Parts: sequence; structure tokens; C-alpha cells
Amino acid sequence: MNVHNMGSGYKRAAAQRALRRYGGFLWSWLPAWPFEPVIARIDHGLLSGSLELHQPDGSIRMLGGRAQGFTAIVHLHSWRALMRLATGGSVGWYRAWDAGEWSSPDPVTLFALFMANARSLGTAARSRGLTRLFGLLRHARRRNSRKGARRNIADHYDLGNDFYALWLDETLTYSCARPAFPGEPLETAQRRKIDELLDRLDLKDGSQLLEIGCGWGGLAERALERARISYTGLTLSTEQRAEVLALPALAHAGDRAKILLQDYRDTHNIFDAIVSVEMVEAVGQHYWPDYLDTISRLLRPGGRAAIQFISIDDAIFPAYARRADFIQRYIFPGGCLISERRFRKIAEEKGLIWADQTRFGLDYAWTLRQWRERFDAVVEAGLLPPRFDVHFVDMWRYYLMYCEGGFAGRGIDVAQVTLIKPE
Repeated sequence: MNVHNMGSGYKRAAAQRALRRYGGFLWSWLPAWPFEPVIARIDHGLLSGSLELHQPDGSIRMLGGRAQGFTAIVHLHSWRALMRLATGGSVGWYRAWDAGEWSSPDPVTLFALFMANARSLGTAARSRGLTRLFGLLRHARRRNSRKGARRNIADHYDLGNDFYALWLDETLTYSCARPAFPGEPLETAQRRKIDELLDRLDLKDGSQLLEIGCGWGGLAERALERARISYTGLTLSTEQRAEVLALPALAHAGDRAKILLQDYRDTHNIFDAIVSVEMVEAVGQHYWPDYLDTISRLLRPGGRAAIQFISIDDAIFPAYARRADFIQRYIFPGGCLISERRFRKIAEEKGLIWADQTRFGLDYAWTLRQWRERFDAVVEAGLLPPRFDVHFVDMWRYYLMYCEGGFAGRGIDVAQVTLIKPE
């Protein structure tokens, strides 16, 4: 089924969900008491905010409400959704949503509520038992060896330049922007972020700059505009490389700019500066030492690296790392958010000085909302390439809402830091 317009596409998706929902009517007619332990664990874990739970039998329960916070509403159409949540965590909760077993007038607020209470909820909304084990084994098979990294990057970034160009800004920047005010154009906020990163590097004419994970070339263009530098960009995405090579700024730079389809571990030249924007999340925890060793090895003494990274609360990282979540299963295979404390410790062991860190997680909630609004507009206008069906559209929108809620709930964050190699 192809998506030609948002209205008809979503009506068909709703109809499909309704069929699945009523096909599982036995779950809806079950009594509430078998699911009471799941509901009690969620209620106990909501130390701030509240959840208005509309149950399949028509009753309404208020969970939490102990302190101010996010206020969410969930319509539970089938008890099976709670079973999926209890055994499958965020993966199960997504599958329940996809099956029409729950809905919410504002899923972003629900995700923010859960993230804001992630410490106290503990494993109440995380996978367990065989489901956790199978998910972890599946995730382990997507480890970012050289071969695995190429496959994982292709699964996400090679969806097509035509797809990303429809809903990203004109710089094709796929990372957190830095808005000065809520109504600022996304393009302006993205360019400000790029300039903030480049400001950390003190580039001058003749400087040698390496970008690990060059995306679609927005930072490369700006860096080449600001100074007569030599630029090397690394990517594992054939789609991205083709787009960057076609940029006028790269053509104008001639032999001062090159884009390599190459793993960061296979780079051996020495550079004055390195920049890497939200690439380290694709590395995986097992390879953090390799990533930071590469930065230390490739920087000249006195050189600087500007890193933008997404982190998860150190207190919940162990539980997160022992499971594969919705993002790792469906969106970024092989990915892993950063434990800042662990990551910083490795950086310092590699001889790098951690300096001038700036956090701006709420800017990511703003960025994700911009992307979602632009994505919805594309779908509604019937501009999405026909290879993307209704199921994909629903999943992608869920992904954008899920991430927005995570940043709004402050359990995940984004930061910039300068890593300095001593003289």
C-alpha cells in the first residue's frame, strides 16, 4: 500500500489497526486483576506527573500524581498492550501501538512522563526474561565491526537522499539544531549549531580538518567557507557520499576537499582538528575505546576535536545497555547512547582533555518537533516516494515522537565538548 496522501493513508492504517484490535477481542474482555501488578509497578514508579489510564472495561484510573510533572492520557484498547509492555519494554509498547492496542491524544507527553520517571520506574517498562535475552542477542549480531558498521549505516542513512531532503532543512543537517527562539527557521538554527562546533576548532587558512561522519555535507560547506582549509570527510553511506560530492563548495575547493567511503578506524593521516556530530551513537559501547583512540591518534599535539553526542542518564545506563530498545530494534541497529561518565573516562585514559562542555537537550525536543511537522506536511501533500508505505510512515512518526518525548523528559541529553590533545 503506497502513501499518496496523509488523510487516506491514515484512515487505511486506522482500519487495519481496528481489525487487529477487534481480532484480539478476548484480550479486551479479560478481567483487570491479572494486570494489576503491572499497573501497580507503573503507579509506584511515577514520582512526578500523572497518567490517566482508560482501561478496556471502560473504567479510568489515575496513576502517579504525587508531584507536578507531565500529565499524559492513554486509552488502553486491549489488556495485551500491558502484557507487551511488561515483557517487551519499549519494543513491546511500540508493537502494541502498531497493533492498535493503545492510543493517546499526545504520545510525546506520555514518552516524556516515562523518561522523567525512568529512575524510579526501574524495569517496570523494560523488557525482561526471554524477550530481553532474544532482543539483546539480536542487537549483539548488529555489532559495529567494519562490515557490521557499513550494514547498520546503510539500513538507516541509505533510505534515500530524496526521502531525507523532503523533511530536513535545506542544509540536510540530521542532528540537533541550536534555536535562539522558538519560531526561528530550522535552517538558521542548524547553521548556528555548525558555527558553534567550528568555533571550538580555531580553524585557520591551511588547517587540516577531518569530519568523522560527514552526513550530507552541511558542515563541510560551512567550514570551507570560513577559511581556506583542507577538508576530509568520512562516511559509510553511499547515498550521502554521492550527495556531498555534488555540492558546489566541494567542487570549488578542488583537491582541498575529499569525501571518503571509509571507516574511521582505517584513517591514518594527522589532522589539526577533528569534528564529529552525533556519529558516536552509531559506534556502540564496545567500540568507544577504538573511536576515542582514533581521535587521539589522528590529532596533532595541541589539536582539538569538537564532538556533539547524545547521552542517557548515567543512573539508568546499565539497565538501558542490558536491553535493546525500540530505537535499536527498528531505527538505528547497532546504536547505543553515551554514558557520559564512562565515555569521558575513556577519553581521558586516551590522553584527551575534556573541556568546555555545553548541554542543550531541550533544543533537541524542539528540533524533533520541527522534523515531525515537516514530515507530516510531506505525507499530507502526497510527496513521499511511493516505496514508503503506511506502516513505515507510522513507524517514522512514532520514532520522532518517541525521541522528542525522551529529550523533553530530560533522561536523554545532547552536548558539545572539545577534546584537546596536549602539546
